Amino acid sequence: MPDLAEVEEHLKTGFPLEGAHRFVECEDCHMNGVFEGTPRQCGLCHNGVSAPGKPPDHFLSQNNCSDCHALQSWTQVRFDHFSATGTCMSCHDGRRATGKSPTHIQSSNNCGDCHSTVGWSAVRFDHSGVAGNCVSCHNGTTAQGKSALHMPTTNICEDCHRTTSWLIVRFDHAAATASCFTCHNGTTAPGKTPTHIASSNTCDDCHVTSNWANVSFDHASVTGNCFSCHNGATAVGKPATHMPTTNICEDCHLTSTWTSIRFDHAATTASCFTCHNGTTAAGKHATHIASVNMCDDCHVTSSWTNVRFDHGAVTGSCSSCHNGTTATGKGPLHIATTGECDACHTTLAWIPATFDHDTITGSCSSCHNGSTATGKPPSHFVTSLQCGDCHRTTAWLPILFSHTSPSYPGDHGSGVGCTDCHTTNSQTIAWQFGAYQPDCAACHAGDYRSDPHKKHENPDVRYTVAELRDCTGSCHIYTDSSLTTIKERRNSNHRVSDRDWD
Repeated sequence: MPDLAEVEEHLKTGFPLEGAHRFVECEDCHMNGVFEGTPRQCGLCHNGVSAPGKPPDHFLSQNNCSDCHALQSWTQVRFDHFSATGTCMSCHDGRRATGKSPTHIQSSNNCGDCHSTVGWSAVRFDHSGVAGNCVSCHNGTTAQGKSALHMPTTNICEDCHRTTSWLIVRFDHAAATASCFTCHNGTTAPGKTPTHIASSNTCDDCHVTSNWANVSFDHASVTGNCFSCHNGATAVGKPATHMPTTNICEDCHLTSTWTSIRFDHAATTASCFTCHNGTTAAGKHATHIASVNMCDDCHVTSSWTNVRFDHGAVTGSCSSCHNGTTATGKGPLHIATTGECDACHTTLAWIPATFDHDTITGSCSSCHNGSTATGKPPSHFVTSLQCGDCHRTTAWLPILFSHTSPSYPGDHGSGVGCTDCHTTNSQTIAWQFGAYQPDCAACHAGDYRSDPHKKHENPDVRYTVAELRDCTGSCHIYTDSSLTTIKERRNSNHRVSDRDWD
C-alpha cells in the first residue's frame, strides 16, 4: 500500500493516484515490474483482463469510464447521454432504463425522433413517425380522442379526419358503426319528428341513406303498440263510439284486416255497465234486483248466467227482493213488523236473528202469547192491558204502571199498594160503596169520620158522606144554617198525592 510520499511521487508520472486507485497494489497495474507504457486510459486497463471492465449487459458506450464512473467508487455513477453509442432503445427497453409505458403511442423505437436527452418530457411530434393508427393515440387518454358526443364509428380516424386539420371532415355513412338513431336522435343529427310513429330506432328499417324520404313501411318494424300511430292523429284511431278499452289495438284487431275482430273482455278498461247498459249491449232487465251497475260483482264474462251473489252489491232494501216472489220473504207466522230484514237478520246467516222491539208494528201479545214468545204465566194478574203498559222491552222487570183512568185519579201516594184495592187477582174490581162512584167515597166511605167535618154553627151540624163524597173538594165552615157566610174556608184538604189521609 503506497504511503503518502509514494502517492505524491506518482503524481509526477502524470497519473495521480486518486480515489480508489490509492488503494490498489502497484503490481496490479505495473505487471512484471514494467512501469513504462502503463496505460493511462480507463478502458485500456478496465478491459476485463487487466482489470474488471464493462459487463456483457453494459449499455453501449465509449470506453471512457470516467465519463460516468467516479474514481472514489465504481458504483458511483453520473450519466451523460453523449457517452452512449447505441440507440435510445438499447437502454430504454423497460429493463435497463425506463422504456415506453403501456400507454405510450404506437411508434418506432427511435426515442430520439420525439424526445431529447436534455428533457424527456419536451417532445417534438410529427404524425409521420407514428406506426399505429390514429386511435392508438387519439383514445382520449394519450391524446384527444372521440368526445362523448361523437357519433359511434370505427376507430379509423383517418376515414374522416386529416392530420393537417382535425376539423376538416369528410363524412360517409359507411364509416358509422352504430345504428342510425345513434346520430339521428334529434340532437347530433335530425331524428324522428314529434309526430313520427312509435317504432324501433333502427331508421334503416324504413329509410335509406341515399334518400331519407324514400320510405318502405311494414308493421313488423313498429316497436310501439298500435295506438302509438292509430291515435286518431297519426293514423285512424278509435271512433267516439268505441267501447272503452286499453289502447292495445292488437288485442282485438289484426294488421292484415282492421275489421276482423276477436273480442276479449280482458281488454276493456271501463266497468261492465259502460257497455251493458241496454243500448250498447244487453243490460239489466226490468225485473233485475236493485243493485249497483258493477255487473262483475255477480256475473262473470265466461258465462253470463253463472252468477255468484253478494248482498254488498244490492242497493235496494231487503224486502225489494225478499218479498215472497223474487226471493223468500216473511213467512205466514212471521211477527208483524215494518222493519227491513236486516234489522234482525244478516246476509251471512239468516238465523240466528237479532231482535229489536222498535220495528214491531203489532201488539206485544201478538208475539208474547206463550207460543211465539213467552206470554203471561197462569198466575199473572188478570188484565186486558198490553204487556207494554207495565213492562219495558229493555227490561222485563221492574214493572212500571200508572193509572190513566179518571176512576183512579193521581197516584194516591207511593204508600198505596196494588193489593190495597185489588183484593182479587183481577184488573176489574167492584166499587165497595157503589152509590158514590166514581167519587172518592165509592172506596173511602167506610173511612169517613163526621166529627172533623163541621158544616155550620148555631147549631153545630156535621157534613154527611154523601155531601163530601169528593174528598178532594171543599168543606167550608159556615156561621149558621143559612150557609151564606163562610167562617172558615177549607179546599182540597185531602189530596191523592198525600202520603197520609189526615
